[in-house]
Amino acid sequence: MNKAKLLEAQAQFLSRYPEGFADPGMAYIRKKHNVDKLAEFAAQSLVRERFNRPEFIVDAVHKIVSRSSMVSRFEKPRFRDFVKSLNSHEREALANAMELRLYGRAKRRGFEELVGMLAPHGLAKWSVVSVVPFYFAPNKEAFVKPTTAKGIIEQLEVEGLTYQPRPTWEFYRGYVKLLGEIRKEVSPLLAANNAALSGFLMATLKGGLL
Repeated sequence: MNKAKLLEAQAQFLSRYPEGFADPGMAYIRKKHNVDKLAEFAAQSLVRERFNRPEFIVDAVHKIVSRSSMVSRFEKPRFRDFVKSLNSHEREALANAMELRLYGRAKRRGFEELVGMLAPHGLAKWSVVSVVPFYFAPNKEAFVKPTTAKGIIEQLEVEGLTYQPRPTWEFYRGYVKLLGEIRKEVSPLLAANNAALSGFLMATLKGGLL
C-alpha cells in the first residue's frame, strides 16, 4: 500500500473538512446514509435468539436491504421479488445462512451459502451480499462497492488483492484486512466505521486527490 498517497489524501480531505465526517460540511452525507440508525436496527433485529424465527429474520434482512442508501435502486426491487418468491423451506435456509455469516466460526460457509442462494436470481452482487453484515458490525465488516473497492486497490497500489465481480470470501477477507490497515494510518475522524473510511477514500478518489 502506498502510504504516502493515503496520507496526502487525508491531508487534503481534512483541509476541506477539519472535523472529518463530523464536520458541518458533511451534514448532508451523514443524513443521507444514516448508518447509525440502520446499525441499531440490525443489532436489535438480528440478535441470535431471534434466528429460531426465520420469517422474522428474512423480513429484517429485507428491511435492511430496502432501507440502505448504499444499495442500488435497481437491486432493491429485485431483492424484494426474490424474498417474495421464497417458500418456507427456502426462508429457513436463508435465515440459517445469515446466522452462520454473522455468528460463530462458520462465517465463510454462511457467506458462500448466501452467494449460492442469490446467484440463480442474478443477485450475487457485492452490495447485496455485504450490506447486512456491515450494518450488523460496522467496525468489523465492510460494505463492498465495486467501483470504490477497485479504485482503492488501484490508487493505493495494493499488491496481492485482486477484485472479483462475483463475491468470494477470499477477496472479502482481504478487503477487510486492507481497510483495517488503512484505519491504523489515518485519523479517527475519518474512520467512525468502515463505511465512513471507504467513503473518505471514495471522496478523494472521485475528486482526483490520490
